[in-house]
Amino acid sequence: MKALGFPLFADENVHPDVIEFLRESGSDVESVSEQGQFGLPDTQVLQKATKAGRVVLTHDSDFGGLALMGAEFIGIIYVRPGHIHSDFTVKTLEAIRDNSPEVTPPFILVAERTGDTVKIRVRQL
Repeated sequence: MKALGFPLFADENVHPDVIEFLRESGSDVESVSEQGQFGLPDTQVLQKATKAGRVVLTHDSDFGGLALMGAEFIGIIYVRPGHIHSDFTVKTLEAIRDNSPEVTPPFILVAERTGDTVKIRVRQL
């Protein structure tokens, strides 16, 4: 399955416009922010996502470290750079949707955008 085909759990750093874009594109997305759970430690975000059968969508590199230290997870989609205008992130997600390989849990997908170029790397764990 493609990474964006999984149900997603958006970290609080994912802009509401990005979540709206994903939903309009047919993605099943829950959001830390919409659940009013601001300030949750990354470990708890990862646990909540895993318990709910969801892949974490984030701009925070700390999730990869948690995964590599043995935390249980389904998948992590790390979009770089983060905290830029939502249109920038949407363009990166479109590249993931159109160009990412098939993945099998657990996985980490890193999408790094420079200008109009998006480099996608996948690590199957």
